[in-house]
Amino acid sequence: MSNVSMMLSDLDRRLLDEYQHDFPLEPQPFAALADELGVSEGKVLERLAYLKRFGALSRVGAVVRPNRIGASTLAALAVPPEDLEQVAEQVNAFSEVNHNYEREHHYNLWFVVTAEDRDQIDQVLAKIARVTGLQPLDLPMVEDYFIDLGFALKW
Repeated sequence: MSNVSMMLSDLDRRLLDEYQHDFPLEPQPFAALADELGVSEGKVLERLAYLKRFGALSRVGAVVRPNRIGASTLAALAVPPEDLEQVAEQVNAFSEVNHNYEREHHYNLWFVVTAEDRDQIDQVLAKIARVTGLQPLDLPMVEDYFIDLGFALKW
């Protein structure tokens, strides 16, 4: 058993494993989770906050198919390795950036920009270029493919 899994309670494991899909779509989803799990809503919220601080969870939220509500694009920057952490923080400061990640490539910082429309995406990319001094590679989606991003966790 890894050190990471030893730091997680059974409740933590269930939250990570069982609710990647079919999250309750109702006014009080965390109360519904609590009922299913046999704990209080406060306990569910406490454990989710812990999982986020711990780094086992980045967010809890809906995933909407690209460009169904608003607009989005995949973008990348070629960042000098010594500047990667600083540039990632600069990119993350934009509310329109919902995540970023490092890749082993000339373009080593990849991120998704979501906005109301394409014009706003262009504005955000221009601001990122000004702030970072780097020109984003803009890769708008041409065709979408559904990939189920749920991962069965093995404990």
